[in-house]
Amino acid sequence: MQKIILYVDDASYARELLSRLTPEAVGTGARHWVLVACAPRMTHRISKWVSHSARENWRSKWLAKTQEQLLPLLQLENSHVTTVLAKGPLAELTQRLKLEHGTARVIDARRPKIGVDLEPVAPDVQSPGQSGWALPGAVLGMGALLVLANELSE
Repeated sequence: MQKIILYVDDASYARELLSRLTPEAVGTGARHWVLVACAPRMTHRISKWVSHSARENWRSKWLAKTQEQLLPLLQLENSHVTTVLAKGPLAELTQRLKLEHGTARVIDARRPKIGVDLEPVAPDVQSPGQSGWALPGAVLGMGALLVLANELSE
């Protein structure tokens, strides 16, 4: 049984990415999926007002909703799914999961974000949408302001 570790932070994006993968990329027949759910981070301002138990409750509800959307797709062809809620550095989690489940293929199906470099899940796995550079929001805003000022002056 082929083992695949799948990192997800957005179920709809992951479904789209998995539908585009070729059968050679994920293999055929029964698979053991290790679904690693990377819940969105709460901002510092929110975390000041929300208790730890409320945050953990929100994370578990998010995980249940993500599982509900992905399990029908992953359980095709008599496949087995194990779910893990990511906490801490993802590279360390990948190493631990590889030791626990044996040799496994790693697929990073996290949604790329503009201007944000995603934490790598393993040294040999490239994060999705990494172009090698990103423009900070301030630079984009300044560029838009200069274009607008140029248009108004004409």
